[in-house]
Amino acid sequence: MIISHKYKFIFLKTNKTAGTSVEIALSKFCGANGIITPVTREDEKIRRQLGYPGPQNCLAPITDYGLIDWIRLIVKAKRKLTYYNHISAVEVKELIGEQIWNNYFKFCIERNPWDRFVSFYYWCNQSEPRPPISDFLNSQVPLILKRRGFEVYTINGKIAVDRVCFFENLKDDLEEVRVRLGLPEELELPRAKSSYRKDRRSYREVLNANQRDLIKKLFNQEISYFGYEF
Repeated sequence: MIISHKYKFIFLKTNKTAGTSVEIALSKFCGANGIITPVTREDEKIRRQLGYPGPQNCLAPITDYGLIDWIRLIVKAKRKLTYYNHISAVEVKELIGEQIWNNYFKFCIERNPWDRFVSFYYWCNQSEPRPPISDFLNSQVPLILKRRGFEVYTINGKIAVDRVCFFENLKDDLEEVRVRLGLPEELELPRAKSSYRKDRRSYREVLNANQRDLIKKLFNQEISYFGYEF
């Protein structure tokens, strides 16, 4: 997640939508008072190599710590975050207040749900033997895609951002956003999280008819809003 006070924008990060690559690219344009949430160690290495700012202004004050937070700090050296990777629009709006929320340009990325699900399946099961896709689909794990997708950029089931960019047209959509924000350079997206999947078949080749219909049911809101088709 990125909040740039310099260019007055909020980027809400969904998962399996090239969000990390976009987040890294956007961090280049954050001033010292901007909010940048941490990504994985490997992706932070990419960000450092590019010379872009890393996580900043995202940690919770010590006064907000509870018992579990202190245990994580002592045992794992993990600080508590106020702003975190896939934070929702509801939470951001509450943290930054109505004035900034209403006056900043807010955007996110969405992706064809069937394609996104297959990408998520391979991300969660990076090595063989993988569980059957049907077993994975019928588990609780795919619900993460809702919590880190539709529920990120909506409030009470309604889209709360000014622009939803599409993974399928990402370069052009981001260029329009860049121009709208007045960013001085084109966004150069690094290849974050790009090496985990070896099977590059289309989701149409991976999913059967029953799996197609189950995914359609799970992501009916996104499909209804954006007209995605299998």
